[in-house]
Amino acid sequence: MSTVDPRPLGVFDSGVGGLTVLRALRARLPAESTVYLGDTARVPYGTKGAGVVTRYAEVNAAFLASLDIKLLVVACNTASAVALPALRAGLGIPVVGVIEPGARAASERTRSGVVGVLGTPGTIRSGAYQRILEATRPGLTVHAQACPLFVPLAEEGWLTGDVPRLVARSYLEPLLGTGLDTVVLGCTHYPLLRGVLAEVLGPEVALVDSAEATAEAVAGLLARGDAGPAPGGKGTDRFYVTDVPDRFVEVSQRFLGTKVARAEQVNLSVG
Repeated sequence: MSTVDPRPLGVFDSGVGGLTVLRALRARLPAESTVYLGDTARVPYGTKGAGVVTRYAEVNAAFLASLDIKLLVVACNTASAVALPALRAGLGIPVVGVIEPGARAASERTRSGVVGVLGTPGTIRSGAYQRILEATRPGLTVHAQACPLFVPLAEEGWLTGDVPRLVARSYLEPLLGTGLDTVVLGCTHYPLLRGVLAEVLGPEVALVDSAEATAEAVAGLLARGDAGPAPGGKGTDRFYVTDVPDRFVEVSQRFLGTKVARAEQVNLSVG
């Protein structure tokens, strides 16, 4: 039986996209308090090398660990692809990334055995989703597609209409006709474009949101006592960013469902 642990969950992302993961955590685990860090001074991570992203991730994790978190959620696909081993080696708490939960959910969902993965160039280049999908269910056929323009579309609120539809068709056309029946949204921004993606891919293709799968994975860890659930009630949220918070606060409602009232700027130097 798990011991009650009132300490917050720590969540970090390169910017605002990880708020979709926080939103899923709020929905699944409303009693848990959270501390969110958006590394807005160094966004985007998806175009940077693995070593650079790992250094950023270690600094972010150290900051959140200093706030006495009980579990760390890496709500960034690029950082999850390259930095989890270093983070798990350096922290004495559970660390959950967004890639493995999303990949496992997709492998369980597919019936045709053909799965698509949409992500940033960095995430697709890492091959992380592909490796986990194939290891989880040998024999799967995986089609990976980088979709870099989806991030600015989501942040600017271009979620419907001709512009996102044309961009989606351009990226997704190579996947049509491959027999896939499941697509993983391998970037925290992409759930905002779910309507357009569903329209282009068609009703026979299931969209797997890694954010929702990650929240389920965290709930499982807490239930097993790996970190300990919070006491009953409603948790609180704190927000930190590494650049001026104005833009983060401005677009937060689009990703979180409710507007962030206040985000504190912190200076995190990377050696």
